[in-house]
Amino acid sequence: MANIKVRVVDCYVYQQTDKGLKFLILKRNEKKLYEHLWQGVAGKIEKDEEAWQTAIRELKEETGLDPVKMFVADHVSQFYEKHGDRVNLVPVFGIEVDSKNVILSDEHIEYKWVDFKEAFDTLVWNGQKKGIQTVYNMVSNNDERIRWTTIEINKES
Repeated sequence: MANIKVRVVDCYVYQQTDKGLKFLILKRNEKKLYEHLWQGVAGKIEKDEEAWQTAIRELKEETGLDPVKMFVADHVSQFYEKHGDRVNLVPVFGIEVDSKNVILSDEHIEYKWVDFKEAFDTLVWNGQKKGIQTVYNMVSNNDERIRWTTIEINKES
């Protein structure tokens, strides 16, 4: 029987602009698993780390950006992984930033700031599409759930 595991997070990073919401998507390095896949910020939860802490750490590691606002999206992605015979549950976060100056880690080779439609069309996995759709809907509608799930950001994180 497959194990159920929470071991990774997905984050959809956005900016409020005069032209509406812009989302950051990143293209994976060809030397990484899922080479050339476009994605949001994502990563593995480290020992003794909570999922929201992973989201902030991965944002900084993969982009050099700092979060301005962060919330738990009303969606948990899931996927089966043959290696380890496990079903992964993936917490999803919305993260607002106030800079477009991305510093890529070696995990990615390219990035772009795009509107929701282009981000949605570029992402390939259903979990990604549902995740970014949830973040977009919550932010666009100034959804009450954001207030209830906001994560206080310690600037010293």
